[in-house]
Amino acid sequence: MAIDKKFINEFVNVTSNAALATSYLIGKKDKIAADQAAVDSMRSELNKIEMKGQVVIGEGALDEAPLLYTGENLGTQNGPSFDIAVDPVEGTNFVANNLPGGISVLAIAEKGNLFNAPETYMNKIATNKIDKGLIDLDYPLEKNIKNLSKYKNKKVSSLTVCILDRPRHKKIIDKLKNLNVNIKLITDGDILGALYVSDPKYKVDMFLGIGGGPEGVLAASALDAYGCHFQGRFIFDNDNDIKVAKSMGIKDLNKKYDLIELIKGDSLFCATGITNSDILNGIKTDNKNYISETLVTHKSSNLKKVVKNVISLNE
Repeated sequence: MAIDKKFINEFVNVTSNAALATSYLIGKKDKIAADQAAVDSMRSELNKIEMKGQVVIGEGALDEAPLLYTGENLGTQNGPSFDIAVDPVEGTNFVANNLPGGISVLAIAEKGNLFNAPETYMNKIATNKIDKGLIDLDYPLEKNIKNLSKYKNKKVSSLTVCILDRPRHKKIIDKLKNLNVNIKLITDGDILGALYVSDPKYKVDMFLGIGGGPEGVLAASALDAYGCHFQGRFIFDNDNDIKVAKSMGIKDLNKKYDLIELIKGDSLFCATGITNSDILNGIKTDNKNYISETLVTHKSSNLKKVVKNVISLNE
């Protein structure tokens, strides 16, 4: 069954209000307070919705996060059953330091259809819609670049690859330099980084590298509506990570996940700008109102657009 379109505005309001709540802390050098403001707002708004919601990707386990913890039930507990994935503030450092790229994010799927990702790293690759088998996480980088160049009928030197600026990516970045590929480095926020491949206007042909596992599932939820290509493999650095993964039912620790294994059926994704980015404007005021921008996708209705929310300063 599809997620009813009536829920679109309700979930847009959730991320819009969370972004507004944390916007008061932009540039205040307190990323913990910024995150908490968004968490409190998001939880309050989600509990108003007529649904039986359960968090499958949240702020952590119950002993780590008293609110929006994995497994928490949200909503009125009437209505349809949904899996919920949240990142109340992606880019807490961006918000704390008044830098571009802070967003508030959630994804919704029907019960049992959103992958419960462990709190670990994930190796990822994403492109816009592409023929099956052309791009693969297990191919050498050179092969993926060559195949993408041929498929898009673009010179390798005209391709742009987005990757997190991390020491762990030095070898990849060096290879990209040697291939003469354009490189878009991001300092944080790999949900937003993956979203760059969703539309040619963002001028990013591929997103790759190691980032957050839960963020990978959230990004996949949005890219699914665009028909994009996404693959990911979780990385388990220690025995505790492996123990947790096995307790969550992950048997093959080296499994490569395709997008359709991370998000199944219908989905709804919302990301609201807190600070400005290439995709979304941050929270603005015009003396009378707060104005927010939210990227919203709803797979079954083929909705993929940025919507504006206007909230009176007097509310």
